[in-house]
Amino acid sequence: QVQLVESGGGLVQAGGSLRLSCAASGRTFTMGWFRQAPGKEREFVAGISRSAGYILSADSVKARFTISRDNAKNTVYLQMNTLKPEDTAVYYCAAREAYRIETDDGHYDYWGQGTQVTVSS
Repeated sequence: QVQLVESGGGLVQAGGSLRLSCAASGRTFTMGWFRQAPGKEREFVAGISRSAGYILSADSVKARFTISRDNAKNTVYLQMNTLKPEDTAVYYCAAREAYRIETDDGHYDYWGQGTQVTVSS
């Protein structure tokens, strides 16, 4: 059974930073971070290949968020800087058995429970 456990969410003022972590059990996967704001569809934030050789980020966060991973710890991170109120959402990490990074959440096989990020203005 694959388990993904996110941590690191919270309340932060606009302009602040947070780092999300996602610990995965079992094998090494292609990983992605998604987010879902109230009343909106879940959207892709960033993805990273198994070796961290390939990274893909949404245009809305590219200059502010950085995805990384530590395979020795089977953990993926999302460093979020210069946070804006519009970044407020539940953030989910997801794992994919296949190698390619995908932006469509339907291509991911396993999901964490989500962690709330709230950015106040």
